[in-house]
Amino acid sequence: MRVVIADDTMLTREGIARVLADAGVEVVASVGDPESLVREVIRTRPDAAVVDIRMPPTHTDEGIVAAGRLRQEAPGIGVLLLSSYVEPDYAMRLLESQPGGIGYLLKDRVFDGVLLVDALRRLRDGETVVDPTIVARVFERRRRVDPLATLTEREREVLALLTEGLSNQALAGRLHVTERTVEAHITSIFSKLGLVDEPGVHRRVLAVLTYLRA
Repeated sequence: MRVVIADDTMLTREGIARVLADAGVEVVASVGDPESLVREVIRTRPDAAVVDIRMPPTHTDEGIVAAGRLRQEAPGIGVLLLSSYVEPDYAMRLLESQPGGIGYLLKDRVFDGVLLVDALRRLRDGETVVDPTIVARVFERRRRVDPLATLTEREREVLALLTEGLSNQALAGRLHVTERTVEAHITSIFSKLGLVDEPGVHRRVLAVLTYLRA
């Protein structure tokens, strides 16, 4: 397997290169900025790239931007992004916009040669690799901000049936309750989802959209 490394800290690049070399992986280029990364990937056509998320000039998300460019310039390349911090937002951007062949690990994990090489091979094969610490944080935060979290089990059931376009009468028949009970459930759903009764606002539609997005 042939790999390009991109990190603006020379010691980090050298450390990763040594780990890869000890595992029999060929490092074909080692660079410190996104432009050099793209250039070397085009020149050497490696199987994968190990890329720091925060690189010059702003040290914010240059690595993610570069990953997008690499997927255009060298389709099929695996890209393993590294971060010193647990950043769930970046992980979600990856999972939503770059499915397959993209990975995200915390930097302290890459000095484990077995783990690093295994991740790179999986990315080369089109899989997705995300650090377990980040996965846990993402799902923890998703549970906290779940817009449906305040709904009771019955209210979730009513909302799910609303997505099928059922009328209150049909809902009552499906659930074997009165229409008044259905109306009470729907009013409670609107309230918990913050859907106010205003002219031009179709709360049933907004409730269904909230359900689908969740």
